[in-house]
Amino acid sequence: MSRAEQPSRRAVLAAAVATAATVTGAAAPPARTADFRSWASRADWCAGDADGTAPVAGERPGVMIAEPAGTTRYADPHTGTAADWDHATWTSPAHRLAVPATEIVAHWNADTPPGTWLQTELSATCSDGTATPWYVMARWASGDQDVRRTSVDGQGDGRSSVWTDTLTVDDPATGLRFTSFRLRLTLHRRPGTRLTPTVWRAGAMGSDVPDRFTVPASTPALARELIVPRYSQEIHRGRYPQYDGGGEAWCSPTSSQMVVEYWGGRPTAEQLAWVDPAFTDPQVCHAARHTYDFQYGGCGNWSFNAAYAATYGGLQGVVTRLASLTDLETLIAAGIPAITSQSFREEELTGAGYGTAGHLMTVIGFTSDGDVIAGDPYSPTDQAVRRVYRRREWENVWLRTRRHDATGKTVSGSGGVCYLYFPVRLSGVQRGALAGVGVEV
Repeated sequence: MSRAEQPSRRAVLAAAVATAATVTGAAAPPARTADFRSWASRADWCAGDADGTAPVAGERPGVMIAEPAGTTRYADPHTGTAADWDHATWTSPAHRLAVPATEIVAHWNADTPPGTWLQTELSATCSDGTATPWYVMARWASGDQDVRRTSVDGQGDGRSSVWTDTLTVDDPATGLRFTSFRLRLTLHRRPGTRLTPTVWRAGAMGSDVPDRFTVPASTPALARELIVPRYSQEIHRGRYPQYDGGGEAWCSPTSSQMVVEYWGGRPTAEQLAWVDPAFTDPQVCHAARHTYDFQYGGCGNWSFNAAYAATYGGLQGVVTRLASLTDLETLIAAGIPAITSQSFREEELTGAGYGTAGHLMTVIGFTSDGDVIAGDPYSPTDQAVRRVYRRREWENVWLRTRRHDATGKTVSGSGGVCYLYFPVRLSGVQRGALAGVGVEV
């Protein structure tokens, strides 16, 4: 299982409800209550406020260090070491949320060569006209040699807080909402070098829906199955316990690796050299290590998984919320699998054989009856990963924001959280499908 959805982690998990480009014959989806915004084009990077950064041209435009704006000393809380780093910043324009939000989740796609790293921050304007502080959402590098990849808990101003990968309104019942946000990137490199991180995509998703224990049923509209690699987290039990106890908790990186490889990404032999050669599927161990959040103590940080996927050449990764299985049908029809977050008691999902406070799996298709075909990493073998789950049960455990656990206590549900990984070079159909579920690329 994953620690990504422990009930104490989030007070509210809102759903994205989409006005998607629907698959032919699908029922009209409900109105969207999430707003996704990325900065990824050269025009986007030129529109932000730069202090020592400059845009990078090319097929994959980005932003990099031009001349450092200064030097800062960073004491890594996870290693106990301190070092000086040159830095430069890029700050986005304010993005006004079409959906005033109770939560904001950031994402970024970047290259961080050895000797570099980046910090991502968010600041939101609230519905009463006040603004939050600048909150650190991540200190991140693709590797773990220079700094330890980390979220920063314990941040708050009495009305808003950061919980691992999510900026939240503390008490949505007051009516307070985030109405806009800005994102700030601080790029770091070792002093005296010309190294630089390069960020290709950065942004965030804000969302807000009322609490709900059930969601409306969608109408089946597609029968298709994508051929996605199958990996079991369970065969990695006990391996590398320094990464959240080993494979038992690796549902998120295992799912990420399935989709990365679907698009042709794979770590090199050199990258896998650290893994015990006796271990099967060493790339899953690699994914766990490179999504591990040293503050959270787990591999289920949503933003870190999307960032990991984008370390593979030609891939992009984002976090969003979707509306219904109609949205997933739109993506599957375009050849795009999706990684979804859900929680349930064992009896709520027929055939799962387990219950969970939070679990990630990959949606790879739909049967002729409209049931969900999933790549479920909580399986005893790679061969057993392909599962078929009843449509109505599955959409409810994925989309609801409230549920009752085995003791009868009311706890949170993921509300339609989804990781989407897709290539830089998209077909027109794929681009249209992503736009149809609210992800403009």
